[in-house]
Amino acid sequence: HLTAEEIYDEVKKVCPDIGLATVYRTVSLLEEIGVIFKLDLNDGCSRYELVHSEEQHRHHHLVCNECKAVYEVQDDLLDELEARIEGTYGFKILDHSVKFFGICAECCKKHKGESEE
Repeated sequence: HLTAEEIYDEVKKVCPDIGLATVYRTVSLLEEIGVIFKLDLNDGCSRYELVHSEEQHRHHHLVCNECKAVYEVQDDLLDELEARIEGTYGFKILDHSVKFFGICAECCKKHKGESEE
């Protein structure tokens, strides 16, 4: 889940002459043609990830409020909810994006260790 600036830093290692504006234009084009999509993790940055052709919907994300780690949840647990929404409202769902915010297991362990001292 890289920002355009992080993508630029990685590409610059291989292609030192590239400009940041080129990366922004390329990211925009890749998003427009559906190769990547923008992800907002409420950290003030636009992040991007690859679109996986085998996924019917975007996968879900767990975001740690402490260390800012992002975990991907591969299971789509919303099939029943989508069916209910489509039946009740006649609304054809094409995709969804779900983010859960909380404290990851590592940060929970750290807090537990601090409280035992």
